[in-house]
Amino acid sequence: MGEHPKGIERTESLHTTMLQSVITSKVAPDTLVHNYKSFNGFVARLTKEESERMKGMDDVVSVIPNRVHSIQTSRSWNFIGFPENVQRSKVESNVIVGVLDTGIWPNSSSFTDGGFGPPPQKWKGTCQNFTCNNKIIGAKYIRLDSDFDKDDIISPIDTIGHGSHTASTAAGNSVKNANLFGLGVGTTRGGVPSARIAMYKVCWKSGCKTADILAGFDAAIIDGVDIISVSIGPSEVTLINYFDDVHAIGAFHAMKRGILTSKSAGNAGPRRSTTTNTAPWMISVAATTIDRKFFTKLHLGNGQMFQGFSLNTFSPTKKSYPLIYAGDAPAAGFNSSTSRYCRGNSLDTAKVKRKIVLCDGYSSSPYVGFASGAAGLIFSSTLNLLTGEIFALPAIHISASDGSSVSSYLKSTRNPEATISKSFEEKDSSALYVAPFSSRGPNMVTPNILKPDIAAPGVDILASWSALSSISGVKGDKRVSNLNIVSGTSMACPHVTGAAAYVKSFHPHWSPAAIKSALMTTATPMNPARNPDAEFAYGAGQINPLKAVNPGLVYDAGENDYISFLCGQGYNSSSLQKVTGDKSTCTSANKGSVLDLNLPSFTLSTPRSSHNNVTFGRTVTNVGSATSTYKATISAHPSSLNVEVVPNVLTFSSLGQKLSFTLRIEGSINADFVSFSLIWDDGTFKIKLLVWGMVKDSRMTDTLHSV
Repeated sequence: MGEHPKGIERTESLHTTMLQSVITSKVAPDTLVHNYKSFNGFVARLTKEESERMKGMDDVVSVIPNRVHSIQTSRSWNFIGFPENVQRSKVESNVIVGVLDTGIWPNSSSFTDGGFGPPPQKWKGTCQNFTCNNKIIGAKYIRLDSDFDKDDIISPIDTIGHGSHTASTAAGNSVKNANLFGLGVGTTRGGVPSARIAMYKVCWKSGCKTADILAGFDAAIIDGVDIISVSIGPSEVTLINYFDDVHAIGAFHAMKRGILTSKSAGNAGPRRSTTTNTAPWMISVAATTIDRKFFTKLHLGNGQMFQGFSLNTFSPTKKSYPLIYAGDAPAAGFNSSTSRYCRGNSLDTAKVKRKIVLCDGYSSSPYVGFASGAAGLIFSSTLNLLTGEIFALPAIHISASDGSSVSSYLKSTRNPEATISKSFEEKDSSALYVAPFSSRGPNMVTPNILKPDIAAPGVDILASWSALSSISGVKGDKRVSNLNIVSGTSMACPHVTGAAAYVKSFHPHWSPAAIKSALMTTATPMNPARNPDAEFAYGAGQINPLKAVNPGLVYDAGENDYISFLCGQGYNSSSLQKVTGDKSTCTSANKGSVLDLNLPSFTLSTPRSSHNNVTFGRTVTNVGSATSTYKATISAHPSSLNVEVVPNVLTFSSLGQKLSFTLRIEGSINADFVSFSLIWDDGTFKIKLLVWGMVKDSRMTDTLHSV
């Protein structure tokens, strides 16, 4: 994380010397793989013993294994109250959105450059093995170990689809009459369709490696992007300290240069403590539904009909197909206890070919049944699925009770038959709520910082796709499209990226913290009754880009604030200097409490029923009316707590003026968690901050230690 010293050649020599001190034999030419340019770090091939010796060196902050990370869209913008004809800033075309992902599909209408002028003069990026235009102004591929898969294309071209999807959601052009084989018809567009895109392909067929991700941050920072969007996360939920977290490291150096990083919260929900993006200097995004659902119907030979979920683009070519139970069709080497779940290659091709297969449970793998030649799949389970998965063959997910009815029918006749219809779209009147798959808080690294920060649409999003990948991602599936419907926090993240870029276009000089604050304090409140984990699930609420442009007050923070926070978290002066590359020190004066980090939320982790007497410190910057008076209001809170804001009136006499206040909370929390809000109101602007108290009891401790 250290700042890069002046003189790149000297730094490379330093890194070589460091390697020579830990490697017993002569340093091979390929040992030093890569030197980062915007911060002091390098990639090297080391044995386990050598990496341990490297960790012990005085000049080393951390040694991070090169782990593999995984990748984590027309109606959605309208749903959050951000129509196509909103007011736009003339500066929007100068905003550059950097995306770290699987690459980009240049032939998509989302990325044509009609009407675009040349790139902004500040742009320093280039295009590598790729023909850019005035929309895609930067495109690089990064694979430091050159360990390519035979199906990889060694260029920024997207062969998977994910990167095209996220890039178009954040900043894609407006595309009329967009649809996926007739599903989701409408206009697709990004949050900032006039903005430019720079793609950094750090993800390949085998995944996204740590060193490549950090190199992606490095390149984006040097090239001069304004916002960085990262829909990538670790494959496993684990506690990672800030200096060992590649995303936190990259985002820290981006923050120092005025670049906000928008990051997906992860898809490990609904368990608590599963969000792995915990650093306060980036914005972590949860996934919510929109008011659209896709349904599929199952028809049985006896006239019964059941409705379930999936994204099935296939129309039946026959009136009906033979129906078979997966437990009655085990392949050689398997038994019914395995085949009943349709797992792996457990199905006997001779028995299931051209038949619809009833499976116990649910598999999200798009490969299921395809290699066995099945005509379709019926998944019967108790899972609360609300998203439609795309399989390589017709498929449907139904409830366990409906599955029992299908099973009874199957046993009642010698020639059971079924048909799976093409999916159709209906309005979801129960929206808005957080998707079950969306990772939850609390923050595992610093429990007194709320995570995720905010929520955005991430279910059944239609956006750009690569024609080099089938819509299911399965080799052999012949359905290709320039658009696809996908779900995940990967889809939610670029919505916040687009919203942040929109705010940036009106306020080019706002810091990353100010933009994050504007998004959080103006977010649309969500109903905790629909989301039992409340702020653990959705943070400040659903993004509202229109309101975020005029937030009234912002909670600003910069490098020094985060350094003070890190000092308070136990890092010493030596560690800090290795990180910052300057003479920063941890002293009693700058060892800041997390309670005073200037975030647009308050979070307190406390043992159940214990007495608390804590004081939070905050400073607000006036970005609303030059002369204004704000009064503090506290929403309903537990009677066991006394809450006081001092002062409870803030009077501003100019724009940019900063005023401070404290929030004092005394008493105990006798529930798993409670939340209420502090609202600053001047009659025009209402700035809402979450006050979040969570019980740190034995169950919480178990959760934190088990992940």
